[in-house]
Parts: sequence; C-alpha cells; structure tokens
Amino acid sequence: MKATLIFVFLFAGLFAVKAQQYKPVDEKSEIKFIIKNFGLNVSGSFNGLNGSIIFNASNLSASSFNVSVDVNTINTGIDMRDSHLKKEDYFDAEKYSTIRFVSTSITGNQNGYAINGNLTIKGTTRAVSFPFTVQNQDNGLLFTGSLSINRKDFNVGGSSAVLSNNAEIQLKVFAAKS
Repeated sequence: MKATLIFVFLFAGLFAVKAQQYKPVDEKSEIKFIIKNFGLNVSGSFNGLNGSIIFNASNLSASSFNVSVDVNTINTGIDMRDSHLKKEDYFDAEKYSTIRFVSTSITGNQNGYAINGNLTIKGTTRAVSFPFTVQNQDNGLLFTGSLSINRKDFNVGGSSAVLSNNAEIQLKVFAAKS
C-alpha cells in the first residue's frame, strides 16, 4: 500500500512539472526583416502574431512552437512598397494571408537553445533552424532569435538583379502564461 501511494505521488509530481503553455502577445513582440534592395538595407516588420507556445527548459522534447503572423500587416514605412509586397509576385497576401512556423524539435546548447521547424511562406514549406534565447519577463517569457532565409526558396519576388536573395529575420516574441 505504501509503495502504491509513493508511486501515485511521484506520478502526480511528474505532471506538476509539465511544460507551461504560453500565448504570444503581438503588442509586446517584434517580427522584423532586413533585405538588400539596390545595395541598400530595407527593413520592415509584420504584426498579427498569433499561436501557441509550450515551453519547459527542463523537458525540451515536450516544448513546441506553432505561431503565425499576418502578411497584410507588412510595414516597411512606405505604403506604396507595402502594397506592392502584398501582390502576387511577392507575398500574394490575398491568397496566402499568414506566414507560419511550426517547430519539430528544440535542443539546448551553451548559448541557449536551437529550434528546428517548418516555415511556410506563400504556400511553400521549408525546414529551418536557428538559435534562440529565453528570458523571464513580466509573468511570461521573451524569446529572441534570428535566422536567414532565401526568399526564392519561398517563391517571393521572382528573379531580380537588384533585390538580394537572402533576408535576415529578427524575432523578439513575448509570450504570456495562458
């Protein structure tokens, strides 16, 4: 009987240490990009961050990210450019209104963490991986990371002699406990 009670308490204790669920907070997050156009850096951002994050630093295999941003919120500071980027030859926002990332694995390393997952832009999904860090902040977590992608892998922008193929994506995602 004593052994059964100990087992029940140990089993219950394992579930008490389960991964915590978080909800990304759009207003406290930044999704930015930088790409060279005519040799100059052009930067912009996306809003409309949505999804769910499950994170437990002690059990990374139980952690996951499933997040998206609204393509229609693209902002480069120039309305005419933003309208052009929403058209079919770039993001085709009418047909593909979100950019989504779904993690497949998360590992720890000496500098923080590394995440692998599937990034879907304009209906095309590619495997990506990048390092990130986590900080406790305001009853939630701040995830910070960056990755480089080739826009042509996602059929964004077609052939261009003046637009770089590589874009740098910078992420600061605040997620509140849900």
